[in-house]
Amino acid sequence: MELTKFGERLAKLRTATGISARKMSFSIGQNDSYINKIENGRIYPSMTAFFEICKCLNISERDFFDLENNHPLEVNEMLTEYKRLDSSAQTHVAGIIKVLINNK
Repeated sequence: MELTKFGERLAKLRTATGISARKMSFSIGQNDSYINKIENGRIYPSMTAFFEICKCLNISERDFFDLENNHPLEVNEMLTEYKRLDSSAQTHVAGIIKVLINNK
């Protein structure tokens, strides 16, 4: 992923969680401007820092790179709940989703 796109993705996901760049920087063991440097397209995080960023965002590394998924935390929560439904309820939920998509 291009450096600027990486930073934009991080900023979008971080903002959605409500955590400040400074707080995230400290929570992953970095200096206060580390996340800002990434979001401004100046640096990539180290692999270790990237894993910590994903942990802080409560998403998988795969979710980070899934640019079509703007709400990975919510999608993961919905999938967890969906799996708890019985087969009939899952079929109804799938039908509702199809109707919503077709009514865009």
